[in-house]
Amino acid sequence: MERNGMANRRIDLRSDTVTLPTLVMRRIMAAAELGDDIYGEDPTVARLEARVADMLGLEAGLFLPSGTQANLTALMSHCGRGEAYLTGETYHTVASEAGGAAVLGSIVPITLPVEEDGTVALDRLRAAIRPEDFHRPELQLVAVENTMYGRVLPDGYMEAVCALAREHGLKVHLDGARLLNAAVATDKTPAAVAAGADSVSLCLSKGLGAPAGTVLAGNEAFIRRGRRIRKILGGAMRQSGVLAAAGLYALDAHVERLADDHALAAALGERLAPLVEVHRVSTNMVYADLPGGAALRRHLETRHIVIAAPGPVTRLVVHRDIELGDIERVGAAFEAFYN
Repeated sequence: MERNGMANRRIDLRSDTVTLPTLVMRRIMAAAELGDDIYGEDPTVARLEARVADMLGLEAGLFLPSGTQANLTALMSHCGRGEAYLTGETYHTVASEAGGAAVLGSIVPITLPVEEDGTVALDRLRAAIRPEDFHRPELQLVAVENTMYGRVLPDGYMEAVCALAREHGLKVHLDGARLLNAAVATDKTPAAVAAGADSVSLCLSKGLGAPAGTVLAGNEAFIRRGRRIRKILGGAMRQSGVLAAAGLYALDAHVERLADDHALAAALGERLAPLVEVHRVSTNMVYADLPGGAALRRHLETRHIVIAAPGPVTRLVVHRDIELGDIERVGAAFEAFYN
């Protein structure tokens, strides 16, 4: 019997953002202690901000509605108009956030190729850090992402990037949307994963299952500036403890269980391997060639299975609402299509 007795309940593998708040989480949200956060009077928000900052080994935190806004707030806090940052060409800040840094911050992204392991090669980074020249935008920042393609950045990479940045007087921002996946996968503390970064964004609405929210962490001066930028971007909220309560509960109840997502992703990769080319399984993500395009999606949808539009390589994402029985259902559905 499937959870809730629904043998044909929907299995959504598009992203780990599709989870719904649990009943316990909703009750905790309803009971949250609230105040006006613009005045700094929401105690639940304050607890969440302090907790995430402490987890990451940083001084202060700032609660924002989304990871996109948190990253943009970080970029605009580190960089002024006409200044530049270095990042990977497929990293979220430049590839999936609608060009906000350029459109709203007048910040110039300098993009570099991303390697198969999710890194930007250190020699490429070093070569891109050029002597100051008034013909070019002044470089202020290096932005990194962990995990990338679901992969945990290699041991020592973050430390090397931070050392290179310090050598040239640059700051480092870590887009840690799935940083806790990296921490669980490597059995490291979140602070160890983020070590050296000047600012870190930690998303609560992906594998952790909160309905919204990201905490941006950094030193006190950075967060003071971030509060102003958040206001400029229209993301300052009032009684946002309703959402912060969900984030606090997720940190209590949903971090260790990320290991279950990783194990189920591995099981899904093994189930699909005889049927399609599986390129990699990393943390909670499976990347595979899925021939069949729209016909495959229609076939799966008749079986209450949802995937992203198949491309050259398609990402299948495991999350809190996927369980072991679902892996067999998905495998059987693919088997029926390809055989």
